[in-house]
Amino acid sequence: MPTGGGRRFEVIPAVDIKGGRCVRLRHGCEDAVIFKSDDPVAAARRWLEAGAGRLHVVDLDGAFQHGRNIPIIREIVELAATYSARVQVGGGIRSRDDVASLLGMGVDRVILGTIAMKDRVFLKKLVGEFSDGIMVALDALGGEVVISGWKERTGLRASVVAREFEALGVKSLLFTSVEADGTLSGVNAAAIKEVVDAVDIPVVAAGGVSSLDDIRKVKETGASGVVIGSALYIGKIKLKDALRVCSLTD
Repeated sequence: MPTGGGRRFEVIPAVDIKGGRCVRLRHGCEDAVIFKSDDPVAAARRWLEAGAGRLHVVDLDGAFQHGRNIPIIREIVELAATYSARVQVGGGIRSRDDVASLLGMGVDRVILGTIAMKDRVFLKKLVGEFSDGIMVALDALGGEVVISGWKERTGLRASVVAREFEALGVKSLLFTSVEADGTLSGVNAAAIKEVVDAVDIPVVAAGGVSSLDDIRKVKETGASGVVIGSALYIGKIKLKDALRVCSLTD
């Protein structure tokens, strides 16, 4: 499949929020904080000023059921709008009202994880109502989908589940290589390509990006975009360089 089905490849900075702060976690573990700053909105502004066209915002408190960071998310969405940028949001989204509220405040895509795996009927209803506003997260360990904070194995191959979600009408997927997330260990291009080749809908990849070469590898799989977190925050990759790489290779 052509890259992103003919769409422009996106480099998407991550803004993960925990306790009202911008953080990065290793392997998504709640206590494994590898980076922390005081202001998620300032982080968002930094990436928008550098040219980001989309932000990936995760409400970790919502994911870990410690409350929500809705006022901060709203502020980020409003800020992004001034740059004509889009925002996709995940973390702790468990009801139709959660989805409607986020889309109503201007979020472009709402990311569903565990609930999409456990309740396909509910997912189909949401897709029928909100269409492109629904993105489903596929988190995989060794190619096997894991859920519930990456603690529960499903025994299902990510590429197989990806096809099932596409058949339900899902319009985009977020594929994360769990073993690489927050490690700066490099991307699992083979795993990404397996999922990309299984479907005809856009697949955004996440996990392990540590260099400009990793970004090129993800793009070569045919993915529609890549989420970058730790490498940006510690300065291993400059966003302007990442965006330049994409513009040169599109």
